[in-house]
Amino acid sequence: MDEDVVPAAVRLVRDFVNTREPQVDAESLTGPGALRDWLAEHGLLPAGARLDEADLVSAVAVREGLRGVLLQNAGHEAEPGALDALNAVLARVPVRVRFEGAGYRFGAGGDAAFGAALGGLLDAVRQAREDGTWPRLKVCARDSCRWAYYDASRNQVRRWCSMAGCGNHVKMQRAYATRKNRSTG
Repeated sequence: MDEDVVPAAVRLVRDFVNTREPQVDAESLTGPGALRDWLAEHGLLPAGARLDEADLVSAVAVREGLRGVLLQNAGHEAEPGALDALNAVLARVPVRVRFEGAGYRFGAGGDAAFGAALGGLLDAVRQAREDGTWPRLKVCARDSCRWAYYDASRNQVRRWCSMAGCGNHVKMQRAYATRKNRSTG
């Protein structure tokens, strides 16, 4: 997919969710330094900010909670506990509304670096909700994948991150199961 089609706010949330790739159990946020670098690279945190292990734990809870929300966007149920963990982190970080010119944005109250970054991430969610692109941000229906993607299809019914990969795999599994049931039944 052409990345120009994906709105910046959606891209930010998608890329954050994709810091973990469940299919191959690859984790990008391996420590507070890696989290700081990712947040700084995406304009959510100054490069010299300090984060700690608690910030990393919170970031992972936010990421997996967002993955659960995106799973719901794709028509599935969220993983048990993921939304509760997300809401628990959000309850600890005061978010403020800041009016700027003709618009407004979300930001975190207080001085905590991670809170400020989380405020920026939540503002991206707000932007996507307001511009109507939020329902297009989904996670792959393949249980072992759960990669976040932007559904640019006209009728918003895409189910897999890639038809050539996950979509083909799931369809082949279903066809095999159907043939197997016919031959044994």
